[in-house]
Amino acid sequence: MELNKAIKERHSVRRFTSKKPKYDDILEAIGAANSAPLAGNIPTLRFVLVSDAEKINKIAEACQQDFISQANYLVVVCSDSAQAVRSYGDRGKMYARQQAGASIENFLLKITDLGLASCWTGAFVDSMIKQVLVIPDNVDVEAVLPIGYEMPKAGKQRKKTDLSAILFFNKWKEKYMKPWKKPEAI
Repeated sequence: MELNKAIKERHSVRRFTSKKPKYDDILEAIGAANSAPLAGNIPTLRFVLVSDAEKINKIAEACQQDFISQANYLVVVCSDSAQAVRSYGDRGKMYARQQAGASIENFLLKITDLGLASCWTGAFVDSMIKQVLVIPDNVDVEAVLPIGYEMPKAGKQRKKTDLSAILFFNKWKEKYMKPWKKPEAI
């Protein structure tokens, strides 16, 4: 699939069919996630691929979102920011979060490219997920990504915010780009 098409088609899916995705496709999407930019080339991300139905149900409960239990697989994205914090101080934590966001977007675009679907889930009780997956306390759970094939859609995909509503030029709330003027020769 072409990148622009994947960007336009990617959307959050909360209804999955019972058809099981190919394991290799999920590994390919995790590979795409692993290709995201890293601050100082410090790898902070870790991925937990979950296929155990009991664990998936417990994670759905931790997210308080039943649709997650429909998925055959989950990818739980985590970050261990310790090395980034050693290198960058307080900003290291922020860099780890930025890396997680970039990584998750790569993952979602690759999932779309492969004909699969997911939903970036960020609402959950961290301690419950950590307990289910035996994740250490010093590691942050960034997202839960259920993976499956999308149930046929009932309606149209929502439109994204128009660029004119979110783009400013040279300063906050400046809606227009000043025309470029060619400097006069001296």
